[in-house]
Amino acid sequence: MDNYLVSARKYRPDTFDTVVGQPVITSTLKRAILSGHLAHAYLFCGPRGIGKTTCARIFAKTINCINPGPDAEPCNRCDSCKSFNESRSFNIHELDAASNNSVDDIRNLIESIRIIPQSGKYSVYIIDEVHMLSQQAFNAFLKTLEEPPSHAVFILATTEKHKIIPTILSRCQIYDFNRIKVDDIIGYLKKIAAKEGVDAEEEALSVIALKADGAMRDALTIFDQLVSFSQHAITYKAVIENLNVIDYEYYFGMTECFIRQDIAKALLLFNEILLKGFDGLNFISGLAGHMRDILVSRDAVTLPLLETGESIREKYREQALKCETEFIYKALDILNQCEINYKASRNQRLHVEIALIRLSNIKAEKKTLPDRKSKELKTPEKEKRADTKDNTQTSKDQPDTAEPGYGKSNEEERPEVKEENGSYPKKVQTISIKNALQNLGNENRANSIESEFIEVNEDSSECESVIDTPIVPEFMMKCWEAFAELIRSEKPRFSSALKNVTPVIRENRILEISFSNQAQLDAFHKSVKADLERFLRRELQKPGICVEANILPPDGQHKKLYTAEEKLTYLNEKNPLVTKFVQDLGLELE
Repeated sequence: MDNYLVSARKYRPDTFDTVVGQPVITSTLKRAILSGHLAHAYLFCGPRGIGKTTCARIFAKTINCINPGPDAEPCNRCDSCKSFNESRSFNIHELDAASNNSVDDIRNLIESIRIIPQSGKYSVYIIDEVHMLSQQAFNAFLKTLEEPPSHAVFILATTEKHKIIPTILSRCQIYDFNRIKVDDIIGYLKKIAAKEGVDAEEEALSVIALKADGAMRDALTIFDQLVSFSQHAITYKAVIENLNVIDYEYYFGMTECFIRQDIAKALLLFNEILLKGFDGLNFISGLAGHMRDILVSRDAVTLPLLETGESIREKYREQALKCETEFIYKALDILNQCEINYKASRNQRLHVEIALIRLSNIKAEKKTLPDRKSKELKTPEKEKRADTKDNTQTSKDQPDTAEPGYGKSNEEERPEVKEENGSYPKKVQTISIKNALQNLGNENRANSIESEFIEVNEDSSECESVIDTPIVPEFMMKCWEAFAELIRSEKPRFSSALKNVTPVIRENRILEISFSNQAQLDAFHKSVKADLERFLRRELQKPGICVEANILPPDGQHKKLYTAEEKLTYLNEKNPLVTKFVQDLGLELE
């Protein structure tokens, strides 16, 4: 009991070769030692538990070693190495800046720097958490850090480099340590488990590595905790139970429910997760991460981004084959919105359940989309034509109990009714206004609108019957309001203006509207008129339709002032001296 050491101390690296996950930094330090190009100040920065202080100690031990190896590793046999290993070296000084952050502490440090080392070449000063020094302490340290004695080497370590003043940074060689990869942590834990005689499942070690979040010290601490809990047999079940982690099988099962559109099973799984004491926000966050892992598993190029064990990785590959990319994108969007609005929701359980229902309906919405697009918007001419076709087919092929409109879906197989001139009516396709409104977030909305509209040839003789058909005011207003809604996000002022005007139909192809001032009229012609006419031509199937805009005639009421000229004219009518004032001062209208 008295001799027990935690794994983080017992297996702390004592050579550069045993440092895990930092090959670039260790190789650079070794080459500097071999070439004799040693700086007087180093700054090691990065997250917690990744080897900053460990590398500083190994570096200090190596540069004081009397007989270093050809690969710049300490010999561990000389007096300097032995004194370091036994924690009695007088050449290596460690200072905790979190508790020694005043000017007096730095002054004491400066005084001790003057003492020449009794054995070895260098006096190494390792200052941990250096960002905790006060502003005055930093300033007192500047001169000594820039020009220390030849035997002094400073190694500063910090987790928050941005808090260190630039004058300190400019005096140091900076080494940025990386988070240790999951595979590296798993491999190191396997070695320790073998040395300790612990039987550990790879899936269990994978969960430990993910929980450590790139910190080897955290991984070793969790490993010791689980060894005590499971009595030298670390299983996946024991890990998720002890660390309060949601079993990844729940995520795989939940995704299967989304694929099969099984809403009931999804809600029951979520209820089971809540009964085990897990928070809804953690579940949503984990499910979003699961969807992200499925996405990166679909492509061999992004597969290295999947930080899991090999056995779990195979499960992700299998499920990724069942999920379409569009489905994953939509699921990630729903989960992201659910996570953002979770804390603001009063009924958080219902909030999550609604998200699960939406996730289960993604495929159903995709299947019904073509039907909705064909049924959302129908002109009166089309409705009449469709009724005629259905009634004709019902009298010939279907029994009397058949409802109109439920015949064969393929229009090419339906008999068509000829017009009076003996020709068949033109089949004109339309878009769904509801579907168009869903594209408001598209940056190139004008292009997307054009791609969904069906082009109509104005010179074609087949369109003559369509052109001669009178415009139905009710349907025209429906299209007018749809266009106003379509431009609401990009042009909110014109959207409101178009909703407030009622176009007058003239000559069955001209729509006349009026604005209250010249500024609105000019802006309409510049940025709205062309898109509006294109929209109406294709929705009303009137290739020659156009929109004429003018200004409302004065009605005796107070005129609204919009332009700078109108405002100046109004002020001059009130007071003629305004014009003289503008001329005397040389003012210009903006």
